[in-house]
Amino acid sequence: MIVVEMKMKLMILLAVPMLSFLFPAKKKIKLFLAGDSTIAIKETKAFPETGWGMPFVYFWDSTVTVVNKAKNGRSTSSFRKEGLWKSIMAEAAEGDYIFIQFGHNDEVPTKKTYTTETEFRNNLLQYVKESREKKATPILLTPVARRKFTTDGKIEGTHDVYAQIVRDAAAAENVLFIDLDKKSQDLYQQFGAEQSKLLFVQLKSGEHPNYPDGKDDNTHFSELGARLIAQLVLIELRTLNIELTDRIITQAKK
Repeated sequence: MIVVEMKMKLMILLAVPMLSFLFPAKKKIKLFLAGDSTIAIKETKAFPETGWGMPFVYFWDSTVTVVNKAKNGRSTSSFRKEGLWKSIMAEAAEGDYIFIQFGHNDEVPTKKTYTTETEFRNNLLQYVKESREKKATPILLTPVARRKFTTDGKIEGTHDVYAQIVRDAAAAENVLFIDLDKKSQDLYQQFGAEQSKLLFVQLKSGEHPNYPDGKDDNTHFSELGARLIAQLVLIELRTLNIELTDRIITQAKK
């Protein structure tokens, strides 16, 4: 009996390195988030405002590190000018992924961060080019939709021109792509004109100490809204049929 047990233990010891050879450990990678306030990490004084990049970090196994470089008010131009893109390029390595979602601040002519349609497209293509030079994989996302409904309760697009530029750029360069503008509009429509307020920072006077006078915000998300948008991104990632989705530990379902 003792001899048999020793043989079994020896077989197990020999089998372990063989199994590790057949099933090698996943390489650790980073997911970089480049974008604006709809993704960004918020200061405590801004809560319940939440960027979708905040809950996004919790859906991945231990081989994935999410690096959220998104900042409030940034466009494709200012993100580079302020060195935020440079910080991603300094850290990104082969096998990493770079999620690129801009448009909210690029498209507004009255903002200092405004970029023309041509500049916006060129900036996106440059980001894609530089990501690939680092052997990282870029993923382009259309700007997540604002909440805007017609009087008869139909969701309206607010990024139509700049979202289409992202679609066209992704198609032209064969870039992995998530149409977050369209998918988020579908989500808001499911909730309806009134209930969709729950997804945004919609507060009455005296309802939250950070906003004593209340808040009527149809761009920035509540904690619930941010989580549902993060889950939308996960759902769309799964349709891309890439290895990255094997690392998702919470499988959001349609």
